[in-house]
Amino acid sequence: MPNKTHETDVTFIRALAELLNDNDLTELQVKRDYGENDSLNVRVSRRKEVAPVAMQVAAPAAAAPLAAAPSAAAVEAASADDPANHPGAVASPMVGTVYTQAEPGAPSFVSVGDQVSEGDTLLIVEAMKTMNHIPAPRGGTVKRILVEDGAAVEYGSPLMIIE
Repeated sequence: MPNKTHETDVTFIRALAELLNDNDLTELQVKRDYGENDSLNVRVSRRKEVAPVAMQVAAPAAAAPLAAAPSAAAVEAASADDPANHPGAVASPMVGTVYTQAEPGAPSFVSVGDQVSEGDTLLIVEAMKTMNHIPAPRGGTVKRILVEDGAAVEYGSPLMIIE
């Protein structure tokens, strides 16, 4: 019988790895209880590949002047474009699937330009067949919605910006 359990565990782990890749996730952790004092803890993760940076080899000084290093203002502007760094960003509290409306065909909870109060439902994140309403952490105006209906999100991913 242990061999049968081993085969099902391997199949289960392979299914988790496929789920990780299909939803472009970086990590998944699951605990499977078989009974008293018998469980399986699985953590499947992968490293996001970073695209290699093209490097220029500098020619001798007499041939061409070297390009100037990016200024601090340019670096700050590039990081300001990242929605996760925005002070009004609302981050996902969990891994799951985003739904911007209560049910298909219903109006969205919020749209760009809407005024929201603290505690208003912004969207739903489904995790393990549980619908989790994501409340507005503060009142303000919805400036940007950064996710599409049905998109997979990871923990900490920016969902929208409220100012």
